[in-house]
Amino acid sequence: MSTPNSCVPDLSRRALLLAAGGSASLGWSQAARAQTETPRRGGKFVYANVYPNNRMGDARKGRHPYYMLDLNTRSVYNGLTYVDDSLTVQPELALAWSASDDQKVWTIALRPGVQFHDGRDMRAEDVVASFEFHRANTSYAKQIDKVEKTGPLQVRMHLSQSNSEFPFTLGEYQLMVMPEQPQETIGLSGIGTGPYRIVDLDPKRRMIAERNPHYWRAGLPYFDRLEIVSLPGRMEAAINGFRSHLYDAVFGVDPGMLPDLERLSGVRVDYSRAGDQALMILPKHEGSVFRDKRVRQALALAIDREQVMRVVYGQTMGWAGNESHLTPSNAEFVAPFKRDVKKARQLLAQAGYPNGIKLPTFYFAASWPEIPRVFQVIAQSVKEAGIQMPIEQRPSDGYRDWRVGDKLADGATKHRFAYGPSGVRNPAVSLFRMRPDSNESGYWSGAACDEYMALYDRAVAQKQPDKRQALYVRMQQILQEEVPAIHPVGRKNLLIAKTHVRGLKNHSQAWSVRFDEVWKA
Repeated sequence: MSTPNSCVPDLSRRALLLAAGGSASLGWSQAARAQTETPRRGGKFVYANVYPNNRMGDARKGRHPYYMLDLNTRSVYNGLTYVDDSLTVQPELALAWSASDDQKVWTIALRPGVQFHDGRDMRAEDVVASFEFHRANTSYAKQIDKVEKTGPLQVRMHLSQSNSEFPFTLGEYQLMVMPEQPQETIGLSGIGTGPYRIVDLDPKRRMIAERNPHYWRAGLPYFDRLEIVSLPGRMEAAINGFRSHLYDAVFGVDPGMLPDLERLSGVRVDYSRAGDQALMILPKHEGSVFRDKRVRQALALAIDREQVMRVVYGQTMGWAGNESHLTPSNAEFVAPFKRDVKKARQLLAQAGYPNGIKLPTFYFAASWPEIPRVFQVIAQSVKEAGIQMPIEQRPSDGYRDWRVGDKLADGATKHRFAYGPSGVRNPAVSLFRMRPDSNESGYWSGAACDEYMALYDRAVAQKQPDKRQALYVRMQQILQEEVPAIHPVGRKNLLIAKTHVRGLKNHSQAWSVRFDEVWKA
């Protein structure tokens, strides 16, 4: 909701922004205008994105949904389902779905009348070919043992284990539907079913797309042209371009810039209800100090999360993490434990470090502009518990592959003590990310890990949400006891747009912002 600041002259613009519960117009109320306006067709919409995409492709594969310049694949493609900002799963290319009693076999009815950019009808064969590719190439689809056509517009997916939340997985940004092609070439054409079709691509810089005349959502999109400019980590360039009217919007704005943004006229600031978290990956390979649970616990207890919030985010734009991938927007979220410097020191002494410990260098890349400040505050705060944590910023290009590291002779992975961003999702997807074969868990193992995964299997097989939630709560408690990884803080996604831009809504999943209904007054 937007609030006209002229109506409340005694409040600061910042107060108006925060009181709006997610967005505010630094001008007059967009919501009031929108009630009386008819959307206009035509023109173009240009936005800059300061998030880096670690999987960005080259001229050969840059149109593929796995390697697009922008993570927001839904500007060009569609999935079978869509997860809205309340984290509720909605139909997209799937019209309906149903599961077997054991939640292992899912039958999916496809939406009729959907065409690809080239005018060809979407068929069950396209979905089967797409998911054969996804099964082999992304962790989100590895649970699918088999996908088969069961009718002209119906497919059936057989899972390796029960999953009552499987429709959420079908909304993942990589799991887009592509026209049937051999597995070596599928997706490379950039042809999808989305609102816009790619007409030009400058890898790592700009993508230009035009309205899809065959789009299945009748009358949409409104713009003739969509342009995406990639400016990873270049916040100043993005803001200067916005001020110079080169860009209609900027995604991934530093929350610390709110005081500056509130002084700009004609700007609408919109933040989501949740967003990404800063994950600290704790390696557990041979020789790592983090093989000792007490060291992991001590580090988690020593971090002053409230100070990070005060310095970097304030009480509105961030939250303290609870060592799981869940966020306060998930109903199952368990409150974080309190900082305890005394206990952290005791744990270090028990682990053989009575005089404190110097940790290996912690590495990070600025996938969000404020990330350097986050870890500067963390490194300073843990000194109080006798922990020295050297930090080093790395370039975004190639960071993920470098962070993951190399396989050792014994099959283990020697990876880095490092940061990795993690986005908000439904509990089944989020909690599965702490599985033992995941880099994000630091390849966690042991009796507690076994209990955690057994609880996960029970939870995803459980059809009753309240019983599933109780199991998810216990899983989070195990993560807080074991600390396989640390989620110190999370941040709400922030975008700015010109006030004459209508219909643009932020999303907790930055990759799920839609452009179908965006237009300019």
